Amino acid sequence: MSARIVVTGTDTDVGKTVFAAGLTRLLGASYWKPVQAGLGGETDSETVGRLGEISSGRILPERWRLNTPASPHHAAAVDRVTIIPEDLHLPEIGGPLVIEGAGGLLVPLTQTTTFADVFSLWKVPVVLCARTRLGTINHTLLSLEALRVRNVPVLGVAFIGDAEPETQSIIGKLGGTRILGRLPVLAPLTPATLRQAFADAFQPHDFLTTRSAQ
Repeated sequence: MSARIVVTGTDTDVGKTVFAAGLTRLLGASYWKPVQAGLGGETDSETVGRLGEISSGRILPERWRLNTPASPHHAAAVDRVTIIPEDLHLPEIGGPLVIEGAGGLLVPLTQTTTFADVFSLWKVPVVLCARTRLGTINHTLLSLEALRVRNVPVLGVAFIGDAEPETQSIIGKLGGTRILGRLPVLAPLTPATLRQAFADAFQPHDFLTTRSAQ
């Protein structure tokens, strides 16, 4: 089976969509955002297509598109849509697939199910995106623990932000996980700068070999 990778984050707006765009391009993968909440501007799928220069044929359609920019469980209620987690079946495609969650791991998909619960059912290796700024140690270790107790395989942590060597080191040590690399803040953020940053910071083979943080 071709590689499937979930990209999730320790929080919302951590930069995981930009990371997913770079990873999709790096691996020559397809991209899938199962649930999009908020349709008022550029969607995550559109951002990935633009920044990663991914053809439309490699951007899979969302399972649910919700108008309200909120946690999916609330957006679905406002939009009068019923989300059925059991209907989130992994697409069968040729080649690698990058799957992006919404917000952090424990963002509720429904009144009773979080994204972490869905990842537990899928058993697809996860890349955890984390900021490097103050507070990230606690958030990242808690997120790794949430994955661990659900028996979700972890590829490692990808940092986003300015270099903080001590922070990155202690998270790897206490979290028992690989540090996959660090994506710096890019200004300007363009397809070209993202492509170069990924080439400099990440190795494709690191995303194709699972070593759990459990």
